[in-house]
Amino acid sequence: MSTKDFIEKDFYKVLGVPKDATEAEIKKAYRKLARENHPDANKGNAKAEERFKEISEANDVLGDPKKRKEYDEARALFGNGGFRPGPGGAGGSFNFDLGDLFGGGAQGQGGSGGFGGGIGDVFGGLFNRGGTGPGTRTQPRRGQDIDTEVTLSFTEAIEGATVPLRMSSQSPCKACAGTGDKNGTPRVCPTCVGTGQVARGSGGGFSLTDPCPDCKGRGLMAEHPCLECKGSGRAKSSRTMQVRIPAGVSDGQRIRLRGKGAPGERGGPAGDLYVTVHVDAHPVFGRKDDNLTVTVPVTFTEAALGGEVRVPTLGGPPVTLKLPPGTPNGRTMRARGKGAVRKDGTRGDLLVTVEVSVPKDLTGKARDALEAYREATADEDPRAELFQAAKGA
Repeated sequence: MSTKDFIEKDFYKVLGVPKDATEAEIKKAYRKLARENHPDANKGNAKAEERFKEISEANDVLGDPKKRKEYDEARALFGNGGFRPGPGGAGGSFNFDLGDLFGGGAQGQGGSGGFGGGIGDVFGGLFNRGGTGPGTRTQPRRGQDIDTEVTLSFTEAIEGATVPLRMSSQSPCKACAGTGDKNGTPRVCPTCVGTGQVARGSGGGFSLTDPCPDCKGRGLMAEHPCLECKGSGRAKSSRTMQVRIPAGVSDGQRIRLRGKGAPGERGGPAGDLYVTVHVDAHPVFGRKDDNLTVTVPVTFTEAALGGEVRVPTLGGPPVTLKLPPGTPNGRTMRARGKGAVRKDGTRGDLLVTVEVSVPKDLTGKARDALEAYREATADEDPRAELFQAAKGA
């Protein structure tokens, strides 16, 4: 994208948002238009492909607060594409070369002052350009993301827990104060001119950027490499953090903690911490999504005649469930609000499965009672329908 195109194009119009749109409104508009015009959804549609490029180009500028500020300032200065002469300038048309303007100064017909390096500074950041003089500033660099793992008990996963995590990451080298140079005087990388990035053409009218291969994205190169970090400016460090694991996490879940990763360079933000959670099994309770599960044994008489059964809960008092007469083995009942914590703070349910317990040893009195029951129900065959269905199949 040329400087002239940058000044003249109305990126707000491309995304269909007002100039005072919030970041959320810009993101929402971009996602909607990108889905509608994505090449994968418009096979062979050259117009949609070109529209998708325009949308991406607009979002690249408006979606970045720094670039958006520079774009707004440029549009205000040049009047949405045309130069506005100041109070002391000529009143007619004004011809100039944008290349001269970015080169260091521009004077119009009858104009008396130059713009100096101010405009170049404004647009230099947008197009990843930098000066070659002593005033060139290197760009901040975001810290690395860190991956770690933690094992929780079943109860800790349901209720949430604060756990200590010892992490190793890259941080600024203490020997050279993160400069990579043992004398603390690194030079600006000549390849990327201190930006840490190099342009890569996409063939679509705009360019993408990659980390500079020579300075590895740092923007600086050491004349006298530090012996500790070998000129990288980074060294391994370890630290212990107290990390809060939210309630309701499941086994294998990966949690992102923003800004808890490795520290950045030159004022850049810290990276993120990704924690993979492992959960130990519980001897009584299981889990199904946001619900807990438990199997409760009941006697034959409780299942046949009905009754009240006390059921344990995780970390709380037991609940009492009513069994209707004739409850079959394997029936599942529900104790509401006794399950795992959901994202909105509410709880799932406790799913109680009934298991009829058959006694192994019977006393004489219990045996006599069951013998009497067997005689009383001798005419009932619970397998009659089974054999009838087998014959008819």
